[in-house]
Amino acid sequence: MTELTHSNFLEDPSTGELDLEARASLRRVAGLSTELADITEVEYRQLRLERVVLVGVWTEGTAAQSEASLAELALLAETAGSEVLEGLVQRRDKPDPATYIGSGKVRELSDVVIATGADTVICDGELSPGQLRQLEAKLKVKVIDRTALILDIFAQHARSKEGKAQVELAQLQYLIPRLRGWGESLSRQAGGRAGGANGGVGLRGPGETKLETDRRRINKRVAKLRREIAAMDTIRVTKRGRRVANEVPSVAIVGYTNAGKSSLLNAITGAGVLVENALFATLDPTTRRSATPDGRTYTLTDTVGFVRHLPHQLVDAFRSTLDEAADADLLLHVVDGSDPAPEEQVNAVREVLAEINERRSEPLPPELIVINKADAADELSLVRLRHLLPDAVVVSARTGAGVAELVETVAERLPRAEVTVEALVPYTRGELVARVHDDGEVLAEEHLPEGTRLCARVRPDLASALESYVVDGSRA
Repeated sequence: MTELTHSNFLEDPSTGELDLEARASLRRVAGLSTELADITEVEYRQLRLERVVLVGVWTEGTAAQSEASLAELALLAETAGSEVLEGLVQRRDKPDPATYIGSGKVRELSDVVIATGADTVICDGELSPGQLRQLEAKLKVKVIDRTALILDIFAQHARSKEGKAQVELAQLQYLIPRLRGWGESLSRQAGGRAGGANGGVGLRGPGETKLETDRRRINKRVAKLRREIAAMDTIRVTKRGRRVANEVPSVAIVGYTNAGKSSLLNAITGAGVLVENALFATLDPTTRRSATPDGRTYTLTDTVGFVRHLPHQLVDAFRSTLDEAADADLLLHVVDGSDPAPEEQVNAVREVLAEINERRSEPLPPELIVINKADAADELSLVRLRHLLPDAVVVSARTGAGVAELVETVAERLPRAEVTVEALVPYTRGELVARVHDDGEVLAEEHLPEGTRLCARVRPDLASALESYVVDGSRA
Protein backbone atom coordinates (compact mmCIF):
# COMPACT_ATOMS: atom_id res chain seq x y z
CA MET A 1 0.00 0.00 0.00
CA THR A 2 1.38 3.37 -0.97
CA GLU A 3 2.22 5.60 1.97
CA LEU A 4 0.98 9.20 1.65
CA THR A 5 3.56 11.76 2.69
CA HIS A 6 2.81 14.99 4.48
CA SER A 7 3.75 17.00 1.38
CA ASN A 8 0.65 15.69 -0.41
CA PHE A 9 -1.50 17.84 1.85
CA LEU A 10 0.59 21.00 1.94
CA GLU A 11 -0.98 22.64 -1.09
CA ASP A 12 -4.51 22.37 -2.45
CA PRO A 13 -4.84 22.62 -6.24
CA SER A 14 -6.09 25.96 -7.52
CA THR A 15 -9.32 26.36 -9.46
CA GLY A 16 -7.35 26.79 -12.68
CA GLU A 17 -5.39 23.57 -12.08
CA LEU A 18 -8.61 21.64 -11.53
CA ASP A 19 -10.15 23.13 -14.69
CA LEU A 20 -7.04 22.26 -16.70
CA GLU A 21 -7.09 18.66 -15.43
CA ALA A 22 -10.78 18.34 -16.34
CA ARG A 23 -10.16 19.75 -19.81
CA ALA A 24 -7.24 17.38 -20.43
CA SER A 25 -9.17 14.33 -19.21
CA LEU A 26 -11.43 14.25 -22.29
CA ARG A 27 -9.54 13.95 -25.55
CA ARG A 28 -10.38 12.65 -29.00
CA VAL A 29 -9.03 9.17 -29.78
CA ALA A 30 -7.73 8.92 -33.35
CA GLY A 31 -9.39 6.31 -35.55
CA LEU A 32 -12.71 6.21 -33.68
CA SER A 33 -14.58 8.76 -35.78
CA THR A 34 -18.37 8.55 -35.96
CA GLU A 35 -18.80 11.36 -38.47
CA LEU A 36 -21.98 11.43 -40.54
CA ALA A 37 -21.48 10.56 -44.20
CA ASP A 38 -24.01 13.11 -45.52
CA ILE A 39 -22.14 16.42 -45.69
CA THR A 40 -25.42 18.32 -46.01
CA GLU A 41 -26.03 17.67 -42.29
CA VAL A 42 -23.00 19.73 -41.26
CA GLU A 43 -25.06 22.56 -39.73
CA TYR A 44 -27.17 20.34 -37.49
CA ARG A 45 -24.49 18.92 -35.22
CA GLN A 46 -21.52 20.06 -33.21
CA LEU A 47 -18.27 20.29 -35.17
CA ARG A 48 -15.87 17.45 -34.40
CA LEU A 49 -12.76 18.25 -36.37
CA GLU A 50 -10.25 15.53 -37.20
CA ARG A 51 -7.80 15.50 -40.12
CA VAL A 52 -7.90 18.93 -41.76
CA VAL A 53 -6.43 20.85 -44.70
CA LEU A 54 -6.17 24.64 -44.46
CA VAL A 55 -6.69 27.05 -47.34
CA GLY A 56 -6.35 30.83 -47.41
CA VAL A 57 -6.64 33.69 -49.89
CA TRP A 58 -3.90 36.34 -49.85
CA THR A 59 -5.56 39.59 -50.94
CA GLU A 60 -3.48 42.25 -49.16
CA GLY A 61 -0.38 42.67 -47.05
CA THR A 62 2.90 40.83 -47.37
CA ALA A 63 3.54 37.14 -47.90
CA ALA A 64 4.81 36.88 -44.32
CA GLN A 65 1.51 38.28 -43.01
CA SER A 66 -0.44 35.80 -45.10
CA GLU A 67 1.64 32.90 -43.79
CA ALA A 68 1.24 34.17 -40.21
CA SER A 69 -2.54 34.24 -40.64
CA LEU A 70 -2.53 30.64 -41.88
CA ALA A 71 -0.21 29.60 -39.02
CA GLU A 72 -2.68 31.14 -36.57
CA LEU A 73 -5.50 29.22 -38.27
CA ALA A 74 -3.48 26.03 -37.72
CA LEU A 75 -3.20 26.84 -34.00
CA LEU A 76 -6.95 27.44 -33.85
CA ALA A 77 -7.59 24.09 -35.54
CA GLU A 78 -5.29 22.29 -33.11
CA THR A 79 -6.99 24.01 -30.17
CA ALA A 80 -10.32 22.69 -31.46
CA GLY A 81 -8.87 19.15 -31.39
CA SER A 82 -7.86 18.44 -34.98
CA GLU A 83 -4.71 17.37 -36.80
CA VAL A 84 -3.48 19.77 -39.50
CA LEU A 85 -2.16 17.93 -42.57
CA GLU A 86 -1.54 20.61 -45.20
CA GLY A 87 -1.99 24.32 -45.91
CA LEU A 88 -2.52 26.16 -49.18
CA VAL A 89 -2.47 29.90 -49.92
CA GLN A 90 -3.66 31.53 -53.14
CA ARG A 91 -2.83 35.06 -54.28
CA ARG A 92 -5.94 36.87 -55.57
CA ASP A 93 -7.22 40.44 -55.74
CA LYS A 94 -10.37 39.31 -53.94
CA PRO A 95 -11.95 35.95 -52.98
CA ASP A 96 -13.86 34.18 -55.74
CA PRO A 97 -17.60 34.86 -55.19
CA ALA A 98 -18.55 31.27 -56.11
CA THR A 99 -15.88 29.03 -54.57
CA TYR A 100 -13.69 31.43 -52.52
CA ILE A 101 -10.48 30.20 -54.21
CA GLY A 102 -11.48 29.74 -57.86
CA SER A 103 -12.21 26.62 -59.90
CA GLY A 104 -8.57 25.80 -60.70
CA LYS A 105 -7.52 25.94 -57.05
CA VAL A 106 -10.56 23.86 -56.09
CA ARG A 107 -9.31 21.02 -58.33
CA GLU A 108 -5.84 21.30 -56.78
CA LEU A 109 -7.35 21.34 -53.30
CA SER A 110 -9.44 18.26 -54.14
CA ASP A 111 -6.28 16.37 -55.14
CA VAL A 112 -4.62 17.35 -51.83
CA VAL A 113 -7.67 16.21 -49.85
CA ILE A 114 -7.68 12.83 -51.61
CA ALA A 115 -3.91 12.38 -51.25
CA THR A 116 -3.83 13.21 -47.52
CA GLY A 117 -7.07 11.47 -46.60
CA ALA A 118 -8.43 14.62 -44.95
CA ASP A 119 -12.08 14.80 -43.99
CA THR A 120 -12.33 18.56 -43.33
CA VAL A 121 -11.25 21.73 -45.13
CA ILE A 122 -10.95 24.97 -43.15
CA CYS A 123 -10.93 28.30 -44.99
CA ASP A 124 -9.10 31.31 -43.53
CA GLY A 125 -12.02 33.71 -43.92
CA GLU A 126 -15.79 33.84 -43.55
CA LEU A 127 -17.56 31.95 -46.34
CA SER A 128 -20.92 32.97 -47.72
CA PRO A 129 -23.63 30.28 -47.73
CA GLY A 130 -23.18 29.88 -51.51
CA GLN A 131 -19.41 29.43 -51.26
CA LEU A 132 -19.86 26.87 -48.49
CA ARG A 133 -22.36 24.88 -50.53
CA GLN A 134 -20.23 24.98 -53.70
CA LEU A 135 -17.05 23.85 -51.97
CA GLU A 136 -18.73 20.95 -50.18
CA ALA A 137 -20.33 19.80 -53.43
CA LYS A 138 -16.98 19.85 -55.29
CA LEU A 139 -14.67 18.56 -52.56
CA LYS A 140 -17.04 15.93 -51.08
CA VAL A 141 -15.81 16.65 -47.55
CA LYS A 142 -16.78 18.94 -44.70
CA VAL A 143 -15.95 22.60 -45.28
CA ILE A 144 -16.01 25.21 -42.52
CA ASP A 145 -14.63 28.72 -42.23
CA ARG A 146 -12.60 30.63 -39.67
CA THR A 147 -15.72 31.96 -37.94
CA ALA A 148 -17.22 28.50 -37.40
CA LEU A 149 -13.89 27.27 -36.06
CA ILE A 150 -13.63 30.06 -33.48
CA LEU A 151 -17.25 29.55 -32.45
CA ASP A 152 -16.53 25.84 -31.95
CA ILE A 153 -13.58 26.64 -29.65
CA PHE A 154 -15.73 29.04 -27.66
CA ALA A 155 -18.42 26.36 -27.31
CA GLN A 156 -15.82 23.93 -25.92
CA HIS A 157 -14.26 26.36 -23.43
CA ALA A 158 -17.28 28.27 -22.08
CA ARG A 159 -17.93 27.30 -18.45
CA SER A 160 -20.32 29.79 -16.88
CA LYS A 161 -24.03 30.07 -17.63
CA GLU A 162 -23.54 33.52 -19.13
CA GLY A 163 -20.63 32.38 -21.29
CA LYS A 164 -22.57 29.39 -22.65
CA ALA A 165 -25.58 31.58 -23.45
CA GLN A 166 -23.40 34.14 -25.25
CA VAL A 167 -21.67 31.46 -27.33
CA GLU A 168 -24.97 29.79 -28.25
CA LEU A 169 -26.37 33.15 -29.34
CA ALA A 170 -23.33 33.75 -31.57
CA GLN A 171 -23.61 30.25 -33.07
CA LEU A 172 -27.30 30.67 -33.88
CA GLN A 173 -26.72 34.08 -35.48
CA TYR A 174 -24.05 32.47 -37.65
CA LEU A 175 -26.31 29.51 -38.49
CA ILE A 176 -29.48 31.36 -39.57
CA PRO A 177 -28.31 32.45 -43.07
CA ARG A 178 -26.62 29.06 -43.62
CA LEU A 179 -29.60 26.78 -43.03
CA ARG A 180 -30.22 24.31 -45.84
CA GLY A 181 -32.77 21.67 -46.66
CA TRP A 182 -32.18 17.94 -46.20
CA GLY A 183 -31.26 16.63 -49.66
CA GLU A 184 -32.68 17.96 -52.91
CA SER A 185 -36.35 17.99 -51.88
CA LEU A 186 -37.80 20.15 -49.11
CA SER A 187 -40.62 18.71 -47.04
CA ARG A 188 -43.62 20.97 -46.57
CA GLN A 189 -46.30 21.29 -43.94
CA ALA A 190 -49.77 21.71 -45.37
CA GLY A 191 -51.74 24.81 -44.48
CA GLY A 192 -55.46 24.33 -44.01
CA ARG A 193 -56.60 21.61 -46.41
CA ALA A 194 -53.42 21.74 -48.49
CA GLY A 195 -54.69 23.63 -51.47
CA GLY A 196 -58.37 23.15 -50.78
CA ALA A 197 -60.87 25.96 -50.72
CA ASN A 198 -61.36 25.82 -46.95
CA GLY A 199 -57.76 26.65 -46.06
CA GLY A 200 -58.43 30.38 -45.86
CA VAL A 201 -56.59 33.34 -47.33
CA GLY A 202 -52.83 32.80 -47.17
CA LEU A 203 -53.17 29.17 -46.12
CA ARG A 204 -53.95 27.55 -49.46
CA GLY A 205 -51.08 25.97 -51.29
CA PRO A 206 -48.13 23.84 -50.27
CA GLY A 207 -47.75 25.41 -46.81
CA GLU A 208 -44.56 26.07 -44.88
CA THR A 209 -41.23 24.45 -45.68
CA LYS A 210 -39.21 22.64 -43.04
CA LEU A 211 -36.49 25.24 -43.62
CA GLU A 212 -38.85 28.04 -42.63
CA THR A 213 -39.91 26.11 -39.54
CA ASP A 214 -36.28 25.70 -38.46
CA ARG A 215 -35.57 29.37 -39.07
CA ARG A 216 -38.58 30.43 -36.99
CA ARG A 217 -37.55 28.16 -34.10
CA ILE A 218 -34.01 29.51 -34.18
CA ASN A 219 -35.29 33.10 -34.15
CA LYS A 220 -37.40 32.28 -31.08
CA ARG A 221 -34.39 30.76 -29.37
CA VAL A 222 -32.28 33.82 -30.24
CA ALA A 223 -34.91 36.12 -28.72
CA LYS A 224 -34.98 34.01 -25.54
CA LEU A 225 -31.18 34.03 -25.25
CA ARG A 226 -31.11 37.81 -25.67
CA ARG A 227 -33.57 38.15 -22.78
CA GLU A 228 -31.52 35.81 -20.59
CA ILE A 229 -28.27 37.63 -21.35
CA ALA A 230 -29.96 40.98 -20.65
CA ALA A 231 -31.07 39.64 -17.23
CA MET A 232 -27.53 38.46 -16.48
CA ASP A 233 -26.22 41.81 -17.62
CA THR A 234 -28.48 43.48 -15.05
CA ILE A 235 -26.78 41.46 -12.31
CA ARG A 236 -23.37 42.45 -13.65
CA VAL A 237 -24.39 46.14 -13.78
CA THR A 238 -25.69 45.92 -10.20
CA LYS A 239 -22.39 44.50 -8.93
CA ARG A 240 -20.45 47.10 -10.85
CA GLY A 241 -22.78 49.80 -9.50
CA ARG A 242 -21.81 48.84 -5.97
CA ARG A 243 -18.13 49.20 -6.80
CA VAL A 244 -18.77 52.56 -8.46
CA ALA A 245 -20.79 53.74 -5.46
CA ASN A 246 -17.88 52.82 -3.21
CA GLU A 247 -15.55 54.45 -5.76
CA VAL A 248 -13.36 51.37 -6.06
CA PRO A 249 -11.10 51.89 -9.11
CA SER A 250 -11.21 49.14 -11.72
CA VAL A 251 -8.50 47.82 -14.04
CA ALA A 252 -9.35 45.65 -17.07
CA ILE A 253 -6.84 43.28 -18.68
CA VAL A 254 -7.26 43.12 -22.46
CA GLY A 255 -5.10 41.68 -25.19
CA TYR A 256 -4.61 39.13 -27.91
CA THR A 257 -5.51 35.54 -27.14
CA ASN A 258 -2.68 33.56 -25.50
CA ALA A 259 -0.77 36.74 -24.65
CA GLY A 260 -0.74 35.74 -20.96
CA LYS A 261 -3.63 37.77 -19.50
CA SER A 262 -4.72 35.05 -17.03
CA SER A 263 -1.08 34.42 -16.05
CA LEU A 264 -0.68 38.12 -15.32
CA LEU A 265 -3.86 38.14 -13.21
CA ASN A 266 -2.50 35.19 -11.22
CA ALA A 267 0.89 36.88 -10.79
CA ILE A 268 -0.65 40.09 -9.41
CA THR A 269 -3.54 38.73 -7.32
CA GLY A 270 -2.87 35.00 -6.89
CA ALA A 271 -6.30 34.29 -8.41
CA GLY A 272 -5.37 30.75 -9.50
CA VAL A 273 -7.44 30.84 -12.71
CA LEU A 274 -6.85 28.39 -15.54
CA VAL A 275 -3.65 28.95 -17.52
CA GLU A 276 -2.89 26.98 -20.69
CA ASN A 277 -0.67 27.53 -23.72
CA ALA A 278 -3.62 27.54 -26.11
CA LEU A 279 -5.80 30.05 -27.95
CA PHE A 280 -8.94 31.15 -26.08
CA ALA A 281 -8.07 28.96 -23.07
CA THR A 282 -10.25 31.12 -20.79
CA LEU A 283 -13.44 32.87 -21.86
CA ASP A 284 -15.34 33.71 -18.69
CA PRO A 285 -14.26 37.03 -17.13
CA THR A 286 -12.66 36.87 -13.69
CA THR A 287 -12.60 39.82 -11.27
CA ARG A 288 -10.29 39.89 -8.25
CA ARG A 289 -9.56 42.51 -5.61
CA SER A 290 -6.04 43.83 -5.23
CA ALA A 291 -4.27 46.70 -3.50
CA THR A 292 -1.61 49.22 -4.45
CA PRO A 293 1.65 49.45 -2.45
CA ASP A 294 0.21 52.47 -0.58
CA GLY A 295 -2.90 50.49 0.46
CA ARG A 296 -5.54 51.66 -2.04
CA THR A 297 -7.98 48.95 -3.13
CA TYR A 298 -8.87 48.30 -6.78
CA THR A 299 -10.36 45.49 -8.86
CA LEU A 300 -8.60 43.62 -11.66
CA THR A 301 -10.73 41.97 -14.38
CA ASP A 302 -9.49 39.42 -16.92
CA THR A 303 -11.52 39.65 -20.16
CA VAL A 304 -11.91 37.40 -23.20
CA GLY A 305 -8.99 37.40 -25.64
CA PHE A 306 -9.08 38.97 -29.09
CA VAL A 307 -7.91 37.63 -32.43
CA ARG A 308 -7.54 38.86 -36.00
CA HIS A 309 -10.92 39.02 -37.75
CA LEU A 310 -12.84 38.30 -34.55
CA PRO A 311 -16.35 37.24 -35.68
CA HIS A 312 -18.90 40.03 -35.39
CA GLN A 313 -21.34 37.56 -33.83
CA LEU A 314 -18.96 37.14 -30.90
CA VAL A 315 -18.43 40.88 -30.50
CA ASP A 316 -22.21 41.38 -30.34
CA ALA A 317 -22.78 38.40 -27.99
CA PHE A 318 -19.94 39.36 -25.62
CA ARG A 319 -20.69 43.08 -25.75
CA SER A 320 -21.85 43.19 -22.11
CA THR A 321 -18.63 41.48 -21.02
CA LEU A 322 -16.44 43.69 -23.20
CA ASP A 323 -18.22 46.80 -21.95
CA GLU A 324 -16.69 45.94 -18.57
CA ALA A 325 -13.33 46.80 -20.12
CA ALA A 326 -14.61 49.99 -21.74
CA ASP A 327 -15.97 51.19 -18.38
CA ALA A 328 -12.74 50.57 -16.45
CA ASP A 329 -10.48 53.30 -15.10
CA LEU A 330 -7.40 51.77 -16.73
CA LEU A 331 -6.76 49.22 -19.50
CA LEU A 332 -3.82 46.83 -19.16
CA HIS A 333 -3.15 45.94 -22.79
CA VAL A 334 -1.09 42.72 -22.68
CA VAL A 335 1.14 41.97 -25.69
CA ASP A 336 2.99 38.73 -26.34
CA GLY A 337 6.63 39.80 -26.56
CA SER A 338 7.67 36.45 -28.06
CA ASP A 339 5.29 36.72 -31.01
CA PRO A 340 6.92 37.35 -34.41
CA ALA A 341 4.61 40.31 -35.14
CA PRO A 342 3.43 41.81 -31.82
CA GLU A 343 2.50 45.16 -33.41
CA GLU A 344 -0.17 43.38 -35.46
CA GLN A 345 -1.61 42.00 -32.23
CA VAL A 346 -1.78 45.53 -30.83
CA ASN A 347 -3.62 46.80 -33.93
CA ALA A 348 -6.10 43.88 -33.86
CA VAL A 349 -6.98 44.53 -30.21
CA ARG A 350 -7.40 48.25 -30.78
CA GLU A 351 -9.69 47.60 -33.75
CA VAL A 352 -12.02 45.49 -31.59
CA LEU A 353 -11.98 48.08 -28.81
CA ALA A 354 -12.83 50.79 -31.34
CA GLU A 355 -15.74 48.68 -32.58
CA ILE A 356 -17.02 48.30 -29.02
CA ASN A 357 -16.68 52.03 -28.43
CA GLU A 358 -18.68 53.04 -31.53
CA ARG A 359 -21.98 52.99 -29.61
CA ARG A 360 -20.59 54.82 -26.60
CA SER A 361 -20.45 58.56 -26.09
CA GLU A 362 -17.50 58.42 -23.67
CA PRO A 363 -13.91 57.83 -24.80
CA LEU A 364 -12.03 54.65 -23.93
CA PRO A 365 -10.09 54.64 -20.64
CA PRO A 366 -6.33 55.27 -20.66
CA GLU A 367 -4.18 52.37 -21.86
CA LEU A 368 -1.03 50.88 -20.34
CA ILE A 369 0.86 48.52 -22.65
CA VAL A 370 2.32 45.46 -20.89
CA ILE A 371 4.85 43.39 -22.87
CA ASN A 372 4.57 39.88 -21.42
CA LYS A 373 6.66 36.70 -21.90
CA ALA A 374 9.93 38.62 -21.68
CA ASP A 375 11.64 35.36 -20.64
CA ALA A 376 10.70 33.75 -23.99
CA ALA A 377 11.51 36.76 -26.21
CA ASP A 378 14.95 37.49 -27.60
CA GLU A 379 16.70 40.68 -26.55
CA LEU A 380 16.62 42.21 -30.04
CA SER A 381 12.83 41.89 -30.23
CA LEU A 382 12.44 43.48 -26.79
CA VAL A 383 14.65 46.42 -27.82
CA ARG A 384 12.52 46.92 -30.93
CA LEU A 385 9.31 46.78 -28.86
CA ARG A 386 10.66 49.27 -26.34
CA HIS A 387 11.35 51.62 -29.25
CA LEU A 388 7.86 51.11 -30.78
CA LEU A 389 6.08 51.28 -27.40
CA PRO A 390 8.22 53.57 -25.24
CA ASP A 391 5.74 53.77 -22.33
CA ALA A 392 5.27 49.99 -22.08
CA VAL A 393 6.19 47.90 -19.04
CA VAL A 394 8.11 44.68 -19.75
CA VAL A 395 7.21 41.71 -17.52
CA SER A 396 7.28 37.94 -17.34
CA ALA A 397 4.20 36.57 -15.61
CA ARG A 398 5.82 33.11 -15.46
CA THR A 399 9.00 34.17 -13.64
CA GLY A 400 7.58 37.26 -11.90
CA ALA A 401 10.16 39.62 -13.42
CA GLY A 402 8.83 43.17 -13.75
CA VAL A 403 5.54 42.46 -11.95
CA ALA A 404 6.44 44.69 -8.98
CA GLU A 405 7.26 47.55 -11.35
CA LEU A 406 3.93 46.98 -13.13
CA VAL A 407 2.00 47.16 -9.83
CA GLU A 408 3.71 50.47 -9.00
CA THR A 409 2.90 51.86 -12.46
CA VAL A 410 -0.76 50.81 -12.07
CA ALA A 411 -0.86 52.61 -8.72
CA GLU A 412 0.43 55.78 -10.37
CA ARG A 413 -2.14 55.60 -13.20
CA LEU A 414 -5.19 54.92 -11.01
CA PRO A 415 -7.36 57.91 -10.07
CA ARG A 416 -6.65 59.27 -6.62
CA ALA A 417 -8.99 60.71 -4.02
CA GLU A 418 -9.78 64.37 -4.64
CA VAL A 419 -9.85 65.91 -1.13
CA THR A 420 -6.90 66.30 1.25
CA VAL A 421 -7.88 66.63 4.90
CA GLU A 422 -6.09 66.84 8.24
CA ALA A 423 -8.26 65.68 11.10
CA LEU A 424 -7.98 64.79 14.78
CA VAL A 425 -10.30 61.80 15.20
CA PRO A 426 -11.14 60.75 18.80
CA TYR A 427 -10.47 57.15 19.76
CA THR A 428 -14.22 56.58 20.15
CA ARG A 429 -14.57 56.99 16.35
CA GLY A 430 -12.13 54.30 15.34
CA GLU A 431 -14.40 53.25 12.45
CA LEU A 432 -13.61 56.54 10.68
CA VAL A 433 -9.87 55.88 10.95
CA ALA A 434 -10.46 52.40 9.52
CA ARG A 435 -12.43 53.88 6.59
CA VAL A 436 -9.61 56.32 5.86
CA HIS A 437 -7.14 53.44 5.73
CA ASP A 438 -9.44 51.31 3.55
CA ASP A 439 -10.82 53.90 1.14
CA GLY A 440 -8.31 56.76 1.24
CA GLU A 441 -4.59 57.39 1.06
CA VAL A 442 -2.95 58.11 4.42
CA LEU A 443 -0.15 60.65 4.07
CA ALA A 444 0.70 61.00 7.79
CA GLU A 445 -0.61 59.52 11.02
CA GLU A 446 0.11 60.36 14.68
CA HIS A 447 -1.43 59.04 17.90
CA LEU A 448 -2.04 61.80 20.46
CA PRO A 449 -3.74 61.75 23.87
CA GLU A 450 -6.84 63.38 22.32
CA GLY A 451 -7.09 60.92 19.42
CA THR A 452 -5.56 59.99 16.07
CA ARG A 453 -4.26 62.85 13.94
CA LEU A 454 -4.51 62.02 10.24
CA CYS A 455 -3.43 63.72 7.04
CA ALA A 456 -5.00 61.87 4.13
CA ARG A 457 -6.50 62.08 0.66
CA VAL A 458 -10.11 60.89 0.76
CA ARG A 459 -13.30 60.93 -1.30
CA PRO A 460 -15.74 63.82 -0.87
CA ASP A 461 -18.27 61.69 1.07
CA LEU A 462 -15.61 60.55 3.55
CA ALA A 463 -14.35 64.12 3.83
CA SER A 464 -17.87 65.16 4.86
CA ALA A 465 -17.91 62.45 7.55
CA LEU A 466 -14.61 63.83 8.91
CA GLU A 467 -15.83 67.44 8.77
CA SER A 468 -16.43 67.64 12.54
CA TYR A 469 -12.85 66.62 13.33
CA VAL A 470 -10.97 68.59 10.67
CA VAL A 471 -8.21 70.82 12.00
CA ASP A 472 -9.03 74.44 11.16
CA GLY A 473 -7.91 75.50 7.69
CA SER A 474 -6.52 72.09 6.79
CA ARG A 475 -9.10 70.96 4.22
CA ALA A 476 -8.19 71.47 0.57
